[in-house]
Amino acid sequence: MFQAIQAPVSFDEFIEWLPESSECRYELHRGGIVEMPKPRGKPSKVAGFTALKTGIEIERLGLPYFVPKECIVRSLDGRSGYEPDIIVLDETALIDEPW
Repeated sequence: MFQAIQAPVSFDEFIEWLPESSECRYELHRGGIVEMPKPRGKPSKVAGFTALKTGIEIERLGLPYFVPKECIVRSLDGRSGYEPDIIVLDETALIDEPW
């Protein structure tokens, strides 16, 4: 039996391929698409609580940051992309980023 070798996927190809809605999360690891389970239970609760409290502090301090509900972070070499459980982004630094 032969196993087909998949060509590495670029970050842009990964973003284009990414399903709009799915029961799973997908990440790009060094050019390969990997299915990841969505966080559930205690990890999900901790991430939600942390995002809430962080957002409240950002608003209280009047900072130009925000906590997105979903985002994909590209690695510096462009071969990987991850969906973090929580991330704080500087809105002023994202002027040239695609939405």
